[in-house]
This record gives sequence, C-alpha cells and structure tokens, in this order.
Amino acid sequence: MRSPASLVSLAIDSAIPNLSHFSDLSFLPDHILIDLFLRTLRAGKLTDKILKLFVATGKEEILSLIAALNIQVVLTPVLPTRCSEKF
Repeated sequence: MRSPASLVSLAIDSAIPNLSHFSDLSFLPDHILIDLFLRTLRAGKLTDKILKLFVATGKEEILSLIAALNIQVVLTPVLPTRCSEKF
C-alpha cells in the first residue's frame, strides 16, 4: 500500500495552478520554493509572469537553477499605439 502524500506536497500541488494569483514568494523556505519551481516546470505551467515571480524572490538557489537551465524572460517589444508625429 502506498503512503499518503505529505501536507507540504499537497499544498505545493494545489499552489501550481494558482501561481499567477500570487504577488510574492519570497516568504517560502528555500526547499519548498525549489520544489515548487521544479514541479511548475514539470507541469508545463512556467509563464513569463510566474518566472518573474520566482526571480523576484532573489534566492540564489532559484537564480542559479534558472541560469543552469538557461531559462530566460522573453522580452516583447512594445509598439506605440498611436503616432504623435504628423506626416
């Protein structure tokens, strides 16, 4: 018989689909933050917004993991919506 999942594991699994609603992850302990990041990657839920949320923690382990996996934020150019110059 399989042992039940830990409460921490269940909490991480339930946080993954809701990560875009978080504004700060820096309060999480390092081991939970790393597990959350890796599970987010495995679930295919890492977006630019969520990546920026992990980067904003400033935790060296997360930053080095992102660098080791060569994950980069995609910079989308913002085009002006109207032209102020007269042609």
